[in-house]
Amino acid sequence: MKPVEKLVLVWGLGINLLTFSMFGLDKRRARKQRWRIPEATLLGLSLLGGSVGAILGMRLFHHKTNAGRHPAFVWGIPLFFAGQLALLIWLLR
Repeated sequence: MKPVEKLVLVWGLGINLLTFSMFGLDKRRARKQRWRIPEATLLGLSLLGGSVGAILGMRLFHHKTNAGRHPAFVWGIPLFFAGQLALLIWLLR
């Protein structure tokens, strides 16, 4: 495995695990009516490579899935994923 491939793998696993965990934590805090993680933080983590973790977190925790209330999540995160997938293919070609 090339060094760039190792870096991409480690970064991808780490950022997606973090993003998934943050979505779960935010949902837990929402249910308990406690201080929430800012939407900008969740979207930022998704943009930095955590789109798969965000999508899984949204689906598993049923969090930020209402397109009327959260269009940036419902439409934006899949767009982030498409861009990240294109970048990944370009980097690893």
